[in-house]
Amino acid sequence: MEPLRAADPSRLGDYRLLRRLGAGGMGVVFLARAPGGAFAAVKVVRASHADDAGFRARFRREIEVARQVDSPWVVPLLDADADAEDPWLATPFVPGPSLSEALEGHGPWSPASVCVLGLRLAEALDAVHRAGLVHRDVKPGNVLLAPDGPRLIDFGIARTPEGTALTSTGVIVGSPGFLSPEQARARGAGIGPPSDVFSLGCVLAHAATGVRPFGTGAAAGVLLRTVYDEPELPGIPGALEPVVRACLDKDPARRPTAVEVRGALDAAVPADRERWLPEPVTRLIAQRSAAVLAMGAIEPTRVTAPAPSASLPDVVTVTSLKEPDAGARTQEQARTGARATSRRGFLALGSMGAAGLLTVGAGAWWWRNKTERKPGAGSPPLSGPRAELVVAFQGDLSGTTGEVGRAQLNGARLAVARVNADDDRPLRLTLRAYDDGGEPDRTLDRATRLVEDDQVLAVLGPTTDACFLAAETTYTRAVLPVVSVSVGVTSRVRDAGASTLRSHAQLSPTDDLLAAPCNIYLTGETDARKVFLVEDRAEGDFAWTLCNYIQRALGRDGRETTTTSVAAGKLDHTALAARVVAAGSDAVVFSGGQERAGAFAAALREAGFSGARVATQRAFGPRFLERAGRAADGWVFATAFIDPTATPAARSFAEEYEERYGERPGRYAAEAYDAVLFLAEACTSGDAALRERGAIVRRMREVSYTGISRTVAYTSDNGYNHDAMFLFRATEGEFDFLGQYQRADV
Repeated sequence: MEPLRAADPSRLGDYRLLRRLGAGGMGVVFLARAPGGAFAAVKVVRASHADDAGFRARFRREIEVARQVDSPWVVPLLDADADAEDPWLATPFVPGPSLSEALEGHGPWSPASVCVLGLRLAEALDAVHRAGLVHRDVKPGNVLLAPDGPRLIDFGIARTPEGTALTSTGVIVGSPGFLSPEQARARGAGIGPPSDVFSLGCVLAHAATGVRPFGTGAAAGVLLRTVYDEPELPGIPGALEPVVRACLDKDPARRPTAVEVRGALDAAVPADRERWLPEPVTRLIAQRSAAVLAMGAIEPTRVTAPAPSASLPDVVTVTSLKEPDAGARTQEQARTGARATSRRGFLALGSMGAAGLLTVGAGAWWWRNKTERKPGAGSPPLSGPRAELVVAFQGDLSGTTGEVGRAQLNGARLAVARVNADDDRPLRLTLRAYDDGGEPDRTLDRATRLVEDDQVLAVLGPTTDACFLAAETTYTRAVLPVVSVSVGVTSRVRDAGASTLRSHAQLSPTDDLLAAPCNIYLTGETDARKVFLVEDRAEGDFAWTLCNYIQRALGRDGRETTTTSVAAGKLDHTALAARVVAAGSDAVVFSGGQERAGAFAAALREAGFSGARVATQRAFGPRFLERAGRAADGWVFATAFIDPTATPAARSFAEEYEERYGERPGRYAAEAYDAVLFLAEACTSGDAALRERGAIVRRMREVSYTGISRTVAYTSDNGYNHDAMFLFRATEGEFDFLGQYQRADV
């Protein structure tokens, strides 16, 4: 559970909202109290989708279907309002995890547990099919676990076999890896109960083996294997194999019915059906139940997260190392010209040699900055040999985000040089670089190997959100310290009461907080009164969150907003620009990426729009400048990274970086530099080096490190960084760094 956010409602109908349980592309699920005091789960459609007739129709359909199905293994409907401004529905709260979470956290189940799971899910599907419906999305994420049995949820795409809405020919509806061959072929109408039985077979195979029967990876490949290949069932128990293979028959006519699956599993289920869950899952359910019950009668609901608005508290401030005096600046400018102090030309370029073992030597720049590290830096060197600690860099060095990964690695190498040249430290660092190509599968492979390497005490990386999510569970289970600098996604792994073992130090704020600098800019000198928000669905949940936060913050400030969602496919930039002008807007916020933002910028210029134009780091880069042309000028970007060449505290670092690598520091290079120095502090306790992963994880939460890009310090409310957000402005085909968003020179 997470605390409510300032933008969340406190009450829906007769239900008082208490906590967030989760969020997805369509809506948010809250823990709530029902009128009689019982706990409920309330699902709310996102405001931007509530105006979409298709989404609202789907939600109405989910309500209708939930009322038709009667089974103890289907979560019943308590109440709903499909016509509310934010449509919602309420069901009883199930304190257990989803089957997906249980399998990710604790691995495959015993044959007895899988038999009980399958028996009761087959009963649930029988009830669905007797109601004349097909669920169409049976998967581990739609199965909640309770002590007495599983609960099937989410009937948002359920239909009758003849239904055509959302299932027209050529449209694939469902979750690749758990949908049937007929769904994978996008046949539309005619998908019947055998499709759900196939999906059930996939779920049971995954629960029994820990492997998806048609593999993982790109959706297109999974779909092809579903249609043409035989399932992979490594190590499936003999008692389960016949019924699972029958469910996974390519021909729907040859598959058993849900009743037949139930009968086959009923014969295989052991006599003791009450203790059906694996012990770790039972403990997890007990912990969550206790956490909910401990909440008691909360009155009123407390919102603990700050709103992304002008009142955002200064939790973590950006501080500087000692700035060069005027004489030093004059000499520096005389030697390097305007290059060292220019705010232009920051386009995130970087370089690196071959990936492999990199033991970085001492750098001359460290000697110029040695006294800035700490007051006692001039003390005599420590006696005795220094401990040799291994840190792994895992990131994209050759893929689509390779420029960012190489810049991070280069920044990390300079930091290692500084650590190793410091005789006052009780340790030296060895940096090993591992290229994952920005591919989640490769990231997971690297992570699996790194956790088994006892020499590796910490990891810097990965580069992208997708790669981090692929490896997060692996690293967390191993209690391997991970420090990331360009990951902005919210963690999927929950503390579950063991907060001291959370091993991830995310130095970048989560993506949703980028709404704060956007709002500060819009309500500051710009003083926008009518803001047009563009939710680009090509960016998924990020776009909705950004627009929703800005909309609510501006609304509280008495400003008018218009929110428009655009599809992930082809975008009519000209028509969109015309809508901005027709709305009389004096500012626009675009949530999409570089290419689409650049084309939109050009269309706005052509339409004669002259108001404020705002985007985020997803649109920041050379492709935006190229696509927008002259129309790029004046656009402002909210980012989680600095321009070291325009930051006084990082100027010497930028100079050394360019001298060493022959180019300006790339995106997140300075942040990676700070990450390594923060990690070096976390590996030190007094005059001793820490050699145990868990001790380093605990130490990370105790260290406060002031770097060249930000201050890194853990707080229970905001993690390791909350306020390290910045603004840039496009000017004459380049990006000018404006500074930290609360103190930016706009």
